[in-house]
Amino acid sequence: MSDVSEKDIHLGGVDPVDFYGVNNAHINMLKEAYPEVKIIARGTSVKAVGEPEAVSALSRVMEGIMREIRKAGGIDSTRVAEILGRRDGWAAETENLNTDPFQIIRGVSGNLIRARTENQKKLVEAVRDNDVVFAVGPAGSGKTYTAVALAVRALRDKQVKKIILARPAVEAGERLGFLPGDLKEKIDPYLRPLYDSLEDMIPAERLSGYMEKNVIEIAPLAYMRGRTLNNAFILLDEAQNATELQLKMLLTRMGMESKIVVTGDVTQIDLPRTQPSGLLQCLRILKDVPGIGMVFLDKNDVVRHKLVKRILEAYEAEDARKEKVKGSAPPA
Repeated sequence: MSDVSEKDIHLGGVDPVDFYGVNNAHINMLKEAYPEVKIIARGTSVKAVGEPEAVSALSRVMEGIMREIRKAGGIDSTRVAEILGRRDGWAAETENLNTDPFQIIRGVSGNLIRARTENQKKLVEAVRDNDVVFAVGPAGSGKTYTAVALAVRALRDKQVKKIILARPAVEAGERLGFLPGDLKEKIDPYLRPLYDSLEDMIPAERLSGYMEKNVIEIAPLAYMRGRTLNNAFILLDEAQNATELQLKMLLTRMGMESKIVVTGDVTQIDLPRTQPSGLLQCLRILKDVPGIGMVFLDKNDVVRHKLVKRILEAYEAEDARKEKVKGSAPPA
C-alpha cells in the first residue's frame, strides 16, 4: 500500500466564502480535479488526505487560488478552472507576473489589468512617486481605468482605508431637471463609468459590501465640500468640467496618508462658455509644485475600438482646418 499524506491547509486571512465559492462551487471543483484526495473543508482550514504527490499538487493549486483572492479581492469559477488547468505552472506564472512593475491587478474575469502604453506606464509611475497626479488625455486613452485600478490595488494592499471616486455633475447637452427620479437617480448616470470600471475589478458581492460600508464611495464632486479625506485614494474624473473653486476645494480636502488623482479631457469641456475650467487653471499654476505629477496622454494611448483613434484624428483635422480658416480671415 502506498504512503498516505495528510496536510492541513490554512486559508491565511482569505474569506472562506470567497475560497469555497457559492454553494461550495470552488471546493467541489477541487474535489472533481483531485478525486484521489479526500478533501475536508472546515471553516478557515482545509484538510487533504491522499497520496503525497497528489496532496502536494492540490496544496499548490490552493495556494494559487488564495494568492488570486488576495490580489483581486475575490475569484470566480472561471478563474478557478484556469488555475486548475495550470496546476503546477500557476506558481511560476504568478511569480513572473509579480516582476512586471506595470501589472496592476487581475480583473474578476481573470484578465490582467496593466499599463499598456508608454503614457499609461508614466501614469503608474507618477502615482507611485507623487501624492497628487493630473492625468489628461482624450476619451479611451485609459487614464480613468488605469487610475481606478491603482485605487483598487492600494485598497487591496492596505495602503489606504477607502476609495473615493468623484465626478462633477455637469450636463453634456442634457438637463438634470428633466431626468426622471430623485437626486440619486438623476446623478447616477454621471457616475456610471466609475461603477463599470469597479465591476471589472472587484467581484459583485464584495463590491456591494464595500459600497454599503463606504469603503468605496462614489459621489458628485459637490459632496466633498467641508470634509478632510484621510487614508484615502481620491479620484476626480472628468475634471475639465470642475470649476476653479471646485478643484481648489477638492485638492485642499486632502488629509494624511492620501493620494489624489485628477483625470480629464480638455477637449470636452461642458461648462458654460463664461465659466473657466478649473483643470486648465490647475495645469498652469501647479505645474512646478513638488509632489505633484502631470501625465499627458494622446490618441496613441487609445485602447478602445480602432475606430476611436480614427475619429479623434478626424476631429483634430477639422479643428486644425477651422483654426487655419480663422487665421486667414481678414480683420473686421
